Amino acid sequence: MVEHLEFVKNYTDLSTDRGFQFEFTCARCESGYRTTFKPSLTGKLSGALDAASNLFGGFLSQAANISDRVHSAAWERAHDENFTEAVKEIKPYFIQCPRCNAWVCREKCWNKKKGLCKDCAPDLGVEMAAAQASKSVEEVWAHAAMAEEDKKLGTEYWREGITATCPNCEKPLAANAKFCPECGFALKPKDKCPHCGSKILPDAKFCGECGQKL
Repeated sequence: MVEHLEFVKNYTDLSTDRGFQFEFTCARCESGYRTTFKPSLTGKLSGALDAASNLFGGFLSQAANISDRVHSAAWERAHDENFTEAVKEIKPYFIQCPRCNAWVCREKCWNKKKGLCKDCAPDLGVEMAAAQASKSVEEVWAHAAMAEEDKKLGTEYWREGITATCPNCEKPLAANAKFCPECGFALKPKDKCPHCGSKILPDAKFCGECGQKL
């Protein structure tokens, strides 16, 4: 049996009774390599005996059963041997990151200068280009002209209590308006006395400073 099996999480066993084949995948980009298909000698023998058993109406059925038992043990040994060979064949194309322990492909996902995978040590040129592109998009959105009906959504209005529906008729409000377009309800009640400018309490009928009727 194989004592050490590397790539235990990033390979797919494509082997069948007819032969052996394995697919190894990069843990970062998910691309990879597939080994060439190698036929199984025991699979060919078992298939031949099965065909002979069917042809002669069970005359060779006992031999086919014995073949299955031999095939099972021999196939397992051959499978382990082929897997070991596949690992040796594919291993030069992969490398294990000492920081995150992920097996990644050398071609696309390994930072040779830093000795780490590109998740742990990204290429600075690539990151700078991506950062500049992202910043450019942000600036485009920041400097885009607002539509006339949306100008009241500027930062100077954000401290106001903006409501989505009219408290009186409960109709949805499409814009940041002072009065409900459906029922005329005042959506921005005054918080200062129109006569003396003093702050007034919510729902007050008269100003507490000058007695002005509100």
